[in-house]
Amino acid sequence: MRFIVRRLLLFAAALFGVSVVVFVALRILPGDVASVMAGLNSPASRVDALREQFGLNRPLTVQYLDWAGGLVRGDFGTSILTGRSVTSLVAGRAAITFPLIVLGLLIAMLIGIPLGVAATLARSSWARTAFHVIALIGGAIPALWGGLLLVLLFSRGSGLIGLFPSQGFPLDGWATPVTALWSLILPALTVGIIVGASLMRYTRSALGDIAASGHIDMAMACGMTRRQAVIQVGLRLAMPQLVSVIGLTFAEMITGVMVIENLFALPGIGSGLVTDLGNRDLIAVQSELFLLAAFFLACGLLVDLLHRALDPRLASVANISEVVS
Repeated sequence: MRFIVRRLLLFAAALFGVSVVVFVALRILPGDVASVMAGLNSPASRVDALREQFGLNRPLTVQYLDWAGGLVRGDFGTSILTGRSVTSLVAGRAAITFPLIVLGLLIAMLIGIPLGVAATLARSSWARTAFHVIALIGGAIPALWGGLLLVLLFSRGSGLIGLFPSQGFPLDGWATPVTALWSLILPALTVGIIVGASLMRYTRSALGDIAASGHIDMAMACGMTRRQAVIQVGLRLAMPQLVSVIGLTFAEMITGVMVIENLFALPGIGSGLVTDLGNRDLIAVQSELFLLAAFFLACGLLVDLLHRALDPRLASVANISEVVS
């Protein structure tokens, strides 16, 4: 319980620090926020109106406390372009980005973990070399090039095998789930192949370390075959490390899919943030950056808790340290 409370306090402190950094970063732009949002050659009256509308003429401390109070209440502000709340904008975009990330991560796990196990079980040098080359090629594929290649192969209209739509997302969203899911297949495959190559390398490395420590040999001495020992013992022992990698990869993918969303014309969080930056909607950008940072921190917190639950040795080490101190 002390561990959970300590982590939650660190999480709250990190959120406070992120909010200060995001707020200050947008206030040290050349000129002021109102001038940037108004654009070049805007009349002074337009700048003054924006400054008054968003309270930018008040002291910075008051502005921060007002914004932070809104964050606590779940009010992330209002977009200057659309007049909609930032909460509704982000929620609509997240309904595209998070399913894309989850689907891409599932594909990556289906590719990376079995291939990592197969690479560990490979005995011949040519097979190990082949797996090594597959991992290098998969990880070296640029997201833009890989997406374009999949479009040329599997998209409707221009692809060799017209299976999936190449761009866009249904206007009614997930009201038609099959159509919505079908539109995410090619983007998810693009993400999954690249991330799967990284998971393959992590899995092979983790299983290699466990094999070198003698756990696989001990399992084989108890009557298991090498394949059974690697899958049943090696994977179980490697699970805490793999959970950490998968959790942090999930957090990184929310910005990593930005290129994919723009390539496939998906109105997700990444492409929306780029659009808001280009349109100088800095009030929305301020809250969106905070939400992204909060998501990263939440993923890190969840990974810490899962790692602790999966590896009871960490609790034992912590208890010993407390007794010694």
